[in-house]
Amino acid sequence: MNFESIRVVSTTVLYMISSILFIRGIKLLGKADTARKGNRLSSVGMLIAVVTVLFEKNVTDTLTADPLHNAYIWTAAAIALGAVIGAVWAKKVEMTGMPQLVALFNGFGGLSSLLVALTQYMTDKSINVFSSIALGLTVAIGAIAFTGSVVAWGKLSGKMFKKNITIPGKNFINGLLAAAGLCGVIIYALQIAGVVTPDIGLIGIIIVTAAYLILGFTMVVAIGGGDMPVIISLLNAFSGLAAAFAGLSISNSVLVVSGCLVGTSGLILTLIMCKAMNRTLYSLLFGSFGASAKKGASGEQKEPKSMSVEDAYLILEAASSVVFIPGYGMAVAQAQHAVKELCDKLEENGAEVSFAIHPVAGRMPGHMNVLLAEANVPYEQLKTADEMNPQMGSTDVAIVIGANDVVNPSALTDETSPLYGMPIINAFEARTVFVLKRGKGTGFSGVENPLFTNDNTVMIYGDAKQTVSSLVSEFDDSAAG
Repeated sequence: MNFESIRVVSTTVLYMISSILFIRGIKLLGKADTARKGNRLSSVGMLIAVVTVLFEKNVTDTLTADPLHNAYIWTAAAIALGAVIGAVWAKKVEMTGMPQLVALFNGFGGLSSLLVALTQYMTDKSINVFSSIALGLTVAIGAIAFTGSVVAWGKLSGKMFKKNITIPGKNFINGLLAAAGLCGVIIYALQIAGVVTPDIGLIGIIIVTAAYLILGFTMVVAIGGGDMPVIISLLNAFSGLAAAFAGLSISNSVLVVSGCLVGTSGLILTLIMCKAMNRTLYSLLFGSFGASAKKGASGEQKEPKSMSVEDAYLILEAASSVVFIPGYGMAVAQAQHAVKELCDKLEENGAEVSFAIHPVAGRMPGHMNVLLAEANVPYEQLKTADEMNPQMGSTDVAIVIGANDVVNPSALTDETSPLYGMPIINAFEARTVFVLKRGKGTGFSGVENPLFTNDNTVMIYGDAKQTVSSLVSEFDDSAAG
């Protein structure tokens, strides 16, 4: 067996090992107690994939080349730069900024695939028609993922597109852009087939790149902030799909496998999120929900009742079952550690404590799970809405911390409400409901919440972290006395 045969066999085996590590890593990410191990396995798989690419492409002849032409120096520099930026960025970002960071990661993934495809176009003159179509689709999907993610980041961070934007004839414009981009892909494929000249093929590449960069913007910019958790999931699927097509265009099997894993898991999560909002993917992309703030029917006008921390403590002290319902406000207040302390105090006092997590609570999928895991809340205490709703009627106290739309009963009863039909956590069924809020504002969707004026609901206004810490202090003072 010659060296070339050994290299091919070794490359295949290493790619298989890398793919297995990716699959196993994603599997372990499904539980909080194994997520770290899953991340490590996936990282090792990626390291093996990078080293294997260098081996497969036979860049060993550049090892003794000058720095400008040494592939190892460029690769090491890129890895080091990315590692430093990623480590610093991830370390400094607050939990409230995590959704924006995830959106940008999706965008960078799409941009990477886009650049790989364009580089392949400029350097590989032996490409076939099938690979040229895969390359064109890589450019298209990567471009949408990049600009769409930048728009999502701007909306979530409040740094861009603060006002709701409506594009007249949005669906028609998006359809034209998509059709123009597909024409660009066909033109490029015709050049590879020898039907048109290379200059015409270059025009095709420019068309598909420009059309889908614009499409990513127009598709996302008109979607309201309340739908951003679903959009982030969809863009994550796009970034994976772009990577898969990039793998097809450069004949790299591990890139196809990893891209398909990300794409399918992102799409499944998107569909789960749509179901949690009683939406369809079609209405999300082509409808206009969330493009403007809407008010549900207000019905009888009542003022919410408020309560002091001291009085709230007396109710909690007598409670035998307590359910926490977290939302984005908990992330803003960074109250997760204080919530864990209060959870411990309640359990010491004999109460059964659970957390009801809605799939779209927060600004990204799993936002609340990540927050609570950071505070070492046991994974077993995190329950879905379907698990908790049957028990809510027998719950003594439901504590809503910064959540709004996901506990809005108008979603069940008010057919005029934009939220109507959306599955919620039935907090209103608890014997007593504490709502921790800074003020009387509405949720991300802009819909009024009648829960706040229910007879069994009391508001505790102020910073959630301070409020929860004060409740913990009340338990400490009672124990000391």
